[in-house]
Parts: sequence; structure tokens; C-alpha cells
Amino acid sequence: MMTADAPEFSRPLTLDKVDRQREPLTITAEPDERAALAARFAIDAIDALSATVSFASEGDDVIARGRLSAKVMQTCVATGDALPVKIDEPFAVRFIPEPGNAAPEEDEIELSADECDTMHYHGRAIDLGEAVAQTLLLSLDPYPRGPGAEDFLKAKGVKSEGEAKREASPFGALAALKDTSGKN
Repeated sequence: MMTADAPEFSRPLTLDKVDRQREPLTITAEPDERAALAARFAIDAIDALSATVSFASEGDDVIARGRLSAKVMQTCVATGDALPVKIDEPFAVRFIPEPGNAAPEEDEIELSADECDTMHYHGRAIDLGEAVAQTLLLSLDPYPRGPGAEDFLKAKGVKSEGEAKREASPFGALAALKDTSGKN
């Protein structure tokens, strides 16, 4: 059961359990968790979501490596058609202890590329479910297009990126003038 401030797909693991976990661990989202995540991510549906994960410790850090599997339903940005998407990819997340003296929120913090897959944990537990949920979100195409999207857009008069670039170039403008003048 979710509380107002708990993540939709929470799978907390204490650090001592992580240290004892020798075999890969599989977690699977229940239907109500998938529905709540779909609403949070503003997608049509999450029909399946699971991950199989192995752990390693480096001091206070916990490294979770595994494979994310999901079946989601997104909407094509061009046609509005339902678009089934299958995700099956590896991931790695480093859990680090929450800093004791966190910087004020208004301060700008620069992150290196290595810190992009880093999550803080509070106390003596990590939340593997929230890490998997965030990995899923990063795996989604923010502008999904179905197989008929290009034809649909062309029929509506929307130019492809290549056509727009050609027309925007000085030579494209000259070609357009030539076409309108009727001269070959």
C-alpha cells in the first residue's frame, strides 16, 4: 500500500540484506504500481515491469547492476495512435549515502557524467524499486513515433528535418526562387 510520499514502486532493501544477497534478485511491479507509474510518467500504460539485479558494495556505496524489462504503451506524437514499446536493457545504479550537510536547494550543483546514474539512500536502506522506475523513465522515448508517422506528417504539410534544413540554406532559398520563376 502506497502512502502519499512513498514512491509508486518502492522496494526498500536494508544494507545488511544487500550484503547477504549472493544470487540475483528479481523485482516485479504489481498492476496498481504500474498504473501509478504510468500516471506519473504521463504514458498510456505499463503492462509489465521487472528487473533482475546483482549487487556489489564499495565501502558505503552499493552498486546495483541488472536488466530492466518492460512493456509500455505510449502515444505516437504525430498520429495519436497507441504505440506498444518493449524495453529490455542493462542498467547500473550507484547508491551513495545521503550527504550529511546537503547544499541549499537554490545552489547550482554540477554533475559529472559518472553521477548521472547515482542515487542517494537514506539511513540504512536503498530503494531498488524507485531506481528501476527512474531507469524506465530514462529509457522511454520522449517523442515516440509510430510506423505511419512520417507519411501522416507529410500529408499535413510538415517538412522533414532534412527538407527544412535544405530550405533554410542559402542554396535552398535560391532553388525556391528558381522554382517560382518558372525558369530551368
